Amino acid sequence: MSDDTSNNNSDTAKPNPFRPHARVIGMTAPVRVMIANAKGGCGKTTLATNVASHFAHGGELTALIDYDPQGSSMDWLAARDVHLPTITGVAAYQKHAPQTSTKSWALRVPANTSRVVIDTPAGLSGNVLSDLIQQSDTILIPVIPSAIDIRAATGFIRDVLLSRSYRMNPKPIAVIANRVRKNTLIYAKLEKFLNSLQIPFITALRDTQFYVRASEHGLGIVDFDQKDKKDVAEWQPLVDWLDQTIGELRQSQQASR
Repeated sequence: MSDDTSNNNSDTAKPNPFRPHARVIGMTAPVRVMIANAKGGCGKTTLATNVASHFAHGGELTALIDYDPQGSSMDWLAARDVHLPTITGVAAYQKHAPQTSTKSWALRVPANTSRVVIDTPAGLSGNVLSDLIQQSDTILIPVIPSAIDIRAATGFIRDVLLSRSYRMNPKPIAVIANRVRKNTLIYAKLEKFLNSLQIPFITALRDTQFYVRASEHGLGIVDFDQKDKKDVAEWQPLVDWLDQTIGELRQSQQASR
């Protein structure tokens, strides 16, 4: 009687002579990065697509999950050149809205996916927010410099920290200032607010048309051969924070086995 074996050597253990039909499959769960803010227009998709690009260029099999009904992340992927590092897209808003399921994306990404980036919709709150927090390993919150956005961010961060999922299982959170024009009074106010939080304020991304042009062609910062040194310098603290955070998550996962 033939043994049912897999072609994926990394997932198939050596045959046990005492149990010739047994197969042991071990697969590391992907690290899931959620980009979230209840306020619309704060640059969630810009952040999500650039983080996904960073992971893909690093050799990680990356999936980009789009829960936003506007489908901006999926539009970005559709414009992406096939010769660039591959990113799997899941339009989670089409058939599985967060109100009905937040785990369905796991059934629609390649089995060996190592990084998942989740682009969330505006108005995220309540049970939907708590459910998505539960399905994430770390959270990035973009905030833009305006009085309205600062107030909205204050409420959203409070909702995250008080959500049932976060209280049961706290996870790393970082804030990114987006569409920033430094040396302005409103940026100074935003910087003071973000530094006052009990969560890391990682970096500030400048207000530039570069991101608009990149979005039109399915590109991220890392995809350009000729990169602007200012943009690279602004993204580096976030890249470093993600790499360190993911390393700590992997160590924690291994220690708990």
